[in-house]
Amino acid sequence: MALLVFAALGPIAATGWEALHGHDLRLPWLGRPFVGLSNFSEAAGDPRFRDAVTHTILFALVSVPIELALGLALALIMHRAIRGRAVIRVTALLPWTIPTVVAALIWRFLFDGQSGVVGDLLRRAGLAGASFDWFVHPVAAWIPIVAADVWKTTPFVAIIVLAGLQTIDPSLDEAAQIDGAGPVRRFITITLPLVRSSLIVAAAFRVLDALRLFDLAYVMTGGGPGTATEPLSLYAFVAIMQRLRFGYGAALSITVFLITFAFALVWIRMTGRALLGERA
Repeated sequence: MALLVFAALGPIAATGWEALHGHDLRLPWLGRPFVGLSNFSEAAGDPRFRDAVTHTILFALVSVPIELALGLALALIMHRAIRGRAVIRVTALLPWTIPTVVAALIWRFLFDGQSGVVGDLLRRAGLAGASFDWFVHPVAAWIPIVAADVWKTTPFVAIIVLAGLQTIDPSLDEAAQIDGAGPVRRFITITLPLVRSSLIVAAAFRVLDALRLFDLAYVMTGGGPGTATEPLSLYAFVAIMQRLRFGYGAALSITVFLITFAFALVWIRMTGRALLGERA
């Protein structure tokens, strides 16, 4: 408990206290006056803040379902593989072992407008013009970010789902097969319900990470073009490190924490009831 307070609750409390003050390093002569909830009310009326929240939520809504679907498929492949199972599992987990910054640089290079492999293939296929640049278009710039996140974190989902698959009694599938159930029906009626809890856990972890998106956007686009790919965590970073508004940036950071904490509480309550009902 002491380690938890020191490593987690202490910094959160310090950030919350900073958010209640008007600390601006550009105006040091003003000191650190107590302003209450003024930083939070300013954020509520800030269009850039609202855009950052929208970007963060949309990113989570797009990337997490893709990762769950691909993670489930990858887990099934690893679970059913007979030959080369160890090699398949190690290869599938490699993206998860690569640092996020390195993965972001790799995918930025792949989507580079001048020398990127993806752009070159699309131009050869006649699907993109010679001057098309992913990172200049406000919508297309999100595609490399989502692709990098899916590529890196799908193995994490697969690990959790694979653990759930290994707890399923093989006799259930064999009995259904004897009764004439096909592969699709066995998957829908047996496999999917029994790995439901694993998918719920994986979804919770991935949504929490997606709501705190920072490093991929920072390395790949820097929030650009303009602020089109700026998530909330990156906006908080800009407010603190570039604008030197420590009080306002702290308020944005606390907002990120409150959003993720609220989601965790709602998710635990909803899924907890569902899992209890399933066990009953």
